[in-house]
Amino acid sequence: MRPSRNLIHIVSSWVRRQPPKAKAFLAVVLGMVALAVLRSVVHDHDNLFVAAEAVHSIGISILIYKLMKERTCAGISLKSQELTAIFLAARLYCSFVMEYDIHTILDLATLATTLWVIYMIRFKLKSSYMADKDNFALYYVLAPCAILALLVHPSTSHHFVNRVFWAFCVYLEAVSVLPQLRVMQNTKIVEPFTAHYVFALGIARFLSCAHWVLQVLDSRGHLLVALGYGLWPSMVLISEVVQTFILADFCYYYVKSVLGGQLVLRLPSGVV
Repeated sequence: MRPSRNLIHIVSSWVRRQPPKAKAFLAVVLGMVALAVLRSVVHDHDNLFVAAEAVHSIGISILIYKLMKERTCAGISLKSQELTAIFLAARLYCSFVMEYDIHTILDLATLATTLWVIYMIRFKLKSSYMADKDNFALYYVLAPCAILALLVHPSTSHHFVNRVFWAFCVYLEAVSVLPQLRVMQNTKIVEPFTAHYVFALGIARFLSCAHWVLQVLDSRGHLLVALGYGLWPSMVLISEVVQTFILADFCYYYVKSVLGGQLVLRLPSGVV
């Protein structure tokens, strides 16, 4: 175990010494390798999207376990949970009025558990809520997402309002984790259950991004045309990539902490 920990320490120290551009390049290379592996292992790439929602549900389950076992919501961002509930509600609305499938059921289950978490934080465990740390202003993400949805949305035959809602939930999902990252940035120390939850979100985001990228590659770009015309197809892919990179740095320190045998994740300055 000790040699492996020494190797982990050497690799992590080397990565930490690299300039930002080199770190970004390494992250891109690692992402491309992971995509290549997924493409060869998972033949039906629709399963990646289902897996992404399943991992998200697992993350919520970890959060519920924390609330039930420890009876505290310290370190959890209520605002991130509220943003999650908003984009899930918008996506469910779009599913019901436009097209619904297995994803609708998964979204409904995730929304129900997210609303339960919000209820617990707001009422049952309010005394342990770190309101001073959860200081990310929601209008910083809600307003830009709404404006962007009005400007760039699908060019399908659906009603204008439905198309705007569809775009809004895509954009909001991409940045819904920002308040949670702000809480962790303010506290610098992340307890295990919250770290597991955020890492699950990171994995879910990557799987969702991989689903879209591989679908585009397999269709040789025809999927972009099927999504509509103009800027919308590109914005869908950009949103997926943004979701992944927002959490990439945290996931690196999470893996490093777990492999190093640390129960509590300590984030250095500048992370997230």
